[in-house]
Amino acid sequence: MVLELLRKELLSWEGVTEHPHRFGGVEFRYMNKELGHLHGEKLADLPFPKSVRDQIIEQGLAKPHHVYPDSGWVSYWIKGAEDFDTLCKLFRMQYDRISRRKKDQ
Repeated sequence: MVLELLRKELLSWEGVTEHPHRFGGVEFRYMNKELGHLHGEKLADLPFPKSVRDQIIEQGLAKPHHVYPDSGWVSYWIKGAEDFDTLCKLFRMQYDRISRRKKDQ
C-alpha cells in the first residue's frame, strides 16, 4: 500500500521515472540521478551528501544506512501507511536538491 501511494506521488513530480533497482525493489530517478529506492514495503534507502545525511539523522527522520552506515546514504524502515508523509518529505528533499543542481548546470 505504501509503495503504491509513494509511486503515485513521486511519478507526479516532473522528470521522475521508475526503474528496477539492481538489488531488487524499485528505484526512482530524476534525470537519471537516483533519488532513492525501496526494498518492497519495508525499507527505503536514499543517498545524500554527508552533511545533509547528518542533519536528517539528527532530526530523527531516518537512520544511517543499514549496510553502509558511514556513507551519505540513509535508511528508513517502513512500518505502515503512517510513514507516507515522512517518506515523501525525504524524497522531496532529495528531489529539490538534485533538480536545483541540474537546473544550475
